[in-house]
Amino acid sequence: MQEQKNNPLHGRTLEMILVQLVDYYGWEELGYRIKINSFNHDPSIKSSLKFLRKTPWAREKVEDLYIKTFAR
Repeated sequence: MQEQKNNPLHGRTLEMILVQLVDYYGWEELGYRIKINSFNHDPSIKSSLKFLRKTPWAREKVEDLYIKTFAR
């Protein structure tokens, strides 16, 4: 098994990533940076997670923003 020590997402769930991004940016800024309806119209963690779990391109955008924002 290969180690994940260089993977900035290792050990973080999608929910943890989303909560941290919302805390940092807020829904409005997050919706501006990533054009996803669940971020812009009546946003919630639950509805956003449901969408992100079944939409690979959107999840990738969220993970990329997380890495750019928090991985140093």
